Amino acid sequence: MNYSQTLEYLFSRLPMFQRVGAAAYKADLNNTIAICKELGNPQNKLQCIHVAGTNGKGSSSHMLAAVLQKAGYKVGLYTSPHMVDFRERIKINGKLIPKDYVIEFVEKHKEAFEKIEPSFFEWTVGLAFDYFATQEVDVAVIEVGLGGRLDSTNVIKPIVSLITNIGFDHMNLLGDTLVKIAGEKAGIIKERIPVVISQYQPEVAPVFNEKAKQLKSPIVFADKRYKLGSWEKNLDGLKVTLVNRNDNHSVTYQLDLSGTYQLKNILGVITALDFVKESGFIISEENISEGLKQVVKLTGLSGRWQTINEKPLIICDTGHNEDGINEVLKNIETIKYKQLHMVIGMVNDKDVSKVLSMLPKKAEYYFTKANIPRALNENELASQATQAGLKGTTYENVKSAIEAAKKKAKAGDLIFVGGSTFVVADALT
Repeated sequence: MNYSQTLEYLFSRLPMFQRVGAAAYKADLNNTIAICKELGNPQNKLQCIHVAGTNGKGSSSHMLAAVLQKAGYKVGLYTSPHMVDFRERIKINGKLIPKDYVIEFVEKHKEAFEKIEPSFFEWTVGLAFDYFATQEVDVAVIEVGLGGRLDSTNVIKPIVSLITNIGFDHMNLLGDTLVKIAGEKAGIIKERIPVVISQYQPEVAPVFNEKAKQLKSPIVFADKRYKLGSWEKNLDGLKVTLVNRNDNHSVTYQLDLSGTYQLKNILGVITALDFVKESGFIISEENISEGLKQVVKLTGLSGRWQTINEKPLIICDTGHNEDGINEVLKNIETIKYKQLHMVIGMVNDKDVSKVLSMLPKKAEYYFTKANIPRALNENELASQATQAGLKGTTYENVKSAIEAAKKKAKAGDLIFVGGSTFVVADALT
């Protein structure tokens, strides 16, 4: 098989959460354990940082990878979902896994894996571990796919675990309360391995404290160690000053990421790096500063409050649940515009009513659907949006919706594209 045939095989033979949703979710680690055994347990040869959370885990993972790269380490980065190319999920020092490696891996293990009947995600996790171990990376930053406790990535023994925050998302799989969702995310906490929580949330903090106590794991809430001194948006992204609560020492960082939700993420990232340094990695203040300044360049992060066109101004963002959309709205408020145009699409396996109720009524809407089976039909979305007081027109794909918005937008207007990670992926394709 060539590369496109190999991908087609993976997409067609294996359930893929990105495409079909809950049907692809395997609620145990048996398949992953079997895959790793077939591969010679490559995960045991890796030094890892494990990152979970409802929002911000992708950005945090990329920031950690960028800093470690600037410190001179060979860094594996595993994230999901991908935007344009499947290989975005598996990178070393910002470079995508080679097509040939993917082809050879599938050919080599196809027969054994078919007996296991893994999901697309389980197969991909095996590929990532195998690639990182074969290439002898110094450290691998591993982002959880969904939840934590039963996620395929949860077979690693990290040097530190990072949990960014807890919000409502994937409630059909993780639970319908923040406490239940936190219980699933807390599943990545390992015995005597330090865990960092980016954000102290009173409702769920006891869940993490209890789990850490049971496992004798040092636990730090990042916003109890550092506080935000000041911040501003500038042409390069965000300028952020962090203050150490213990000695009032302050450090100012320039981030090339401009979404204001990075103000929460950076606290967790800096605290996690404290533990990485304690485990023996040599990371200077300059490495941290330079890494955070070049996250996009070093790692290829995309879709986070990303400007994709200047005139008219078009910005996309992958925020898609209540907390994510709330942060999107905060970012929109920081921009001066005449009229707001919203190109919006969502998935069909979530209750979208809450998110729709949050969106601005005065905007002009372009309801659309991403090119995946899970996408909510644009007419159904428009119908639900009308009940929330939103007005607009329907478009059968993201590109046509964006083109319509561009035609209608006047000088000084803002076009936002989002509502779903997959809408952003289509916009960037």
